[in-house]
Amino acid sequence: MILIVDDAPENIISLKKVLEKNDFEVDTASSGEEALRKILKKSYVLIILDVQMPGMDGFEVAEAISGYSRAKETAIIFLSAASANVHLITKGYSSGGLDYISKPVDMNILLLKVKTFYRIYEQSRALNEMQTALREEIEFRKEAERKKDEFISIASHELKTPLTTINGYIQLLERSLDKNDLSTAKIRLQKVQNQVEKLSLLVADLLDISKIESGKLKFNMKYFSVDPLLNQLMEEMQQANPQVKLIRKGTVETEIYGDEMRIEQVLINFITNAIKYSPDSEELHVTSTKCGNDVYFSVRDFGIGMAEEHQKSIFDKFYRIEETSERFQGLGIGLYICKEIIERHHGKIGVKSTFGEGSEFYFYIPTSSPEKDQN
Repeated sequence: MILIVDDAPENIISLKKVLEKNDFEVDTASSGEEALRKILKKSYVLIILDVQMPGMDGFEVAEAISGYSRAKETAIIFLSAASANVHLITKGYSSGGLDYISKPVDMNILLLKVKTFYRIYEQSRALNEMQTALREEIEFRKEAERKKDEFISIASHELKTPLTTINGYIQLLERSLDKNDLSTAKIRLQKVQNQVEKLSLLVADLLDISKIESGKLKFNMKYFSVDPLLNQLMEEMQQANPQVKLIRKGTVETEIYGDEMRIEQVLINFITNAIKYSPDSEELHVTSTKCGNDVYFSVRDFGIGMAEEHQKSIFDKFYRIEETSERFQGLGIGLYICKEIIERHHGKIGVKSTFGEGSEFYFYIPTSSPEKDQN
């Protein structure tokens, strides 16, 4: 927008008419004081400012404008009838003006100058936007690199821990076999097996991340029954975690379209996390129900919960809550993989949590394939 400041109404009318005819948006002020009040409230690309006005003259207005943070970069064109006065012209430039036009105004020259300033303004704005975007991209890449380095460090530790444990149990297992103590050997062999399974899950998550990044995460989409899957899964999880009671709520009683193994992977992740982050809880609630054309799944725990600010980022890649990272191990990729799986099923994933009271992780997925819905 252009602001015309002149104490002569006829000058304002003529300038405004010409500029609006050329598709410029125009505002006006009849005094320096009125101009300053408007500049405090609005942003202008260009100010066409008469020098000789009663009260506050154009130079005083320009000097005042230079002190406003939102207007100090605004271009100013001075208008004056005193074209031959070199002192006034010099004062105009030193006050912050970028150009000077003598009265009576040649409208063609004024239009050329206005268009030039607008072109410079648009170029400057585009450059600033590019600089802002570039700075944001640099910061984003720095943060991504930091997270990647942190992830590599955590992953190395997480992979090394079961390997070290396995090595220790194998040495103990050898001693048990040397003593022909088969019962102790079986116990230690089971512990080795548990660590191997943990290691396998870690490697599987790392492979999934690699496949997601390269766009090669495969899905075997077909119709399958939900309830048998959930019944078997809960039975297996209950046997593996006898210290907590898994309570199932609701049934689906219908088939859904998706990758059965991937949906099972998400549910296992939810239940495993619920057990991990609620070590003192006696029970977990696993809910499944049909909601219109979708199926709803959730796992509710009564553990440590999380603050609201973490809920917005908990599904981001490599995200780990710092307050719990030392107490609870993890790579920060499990929930990210879950999100990718559910989104590939055209579903929605989320969490509801209260710090100190537990969390409920949930997802919705449609029961039928998108192709069937379109038909």
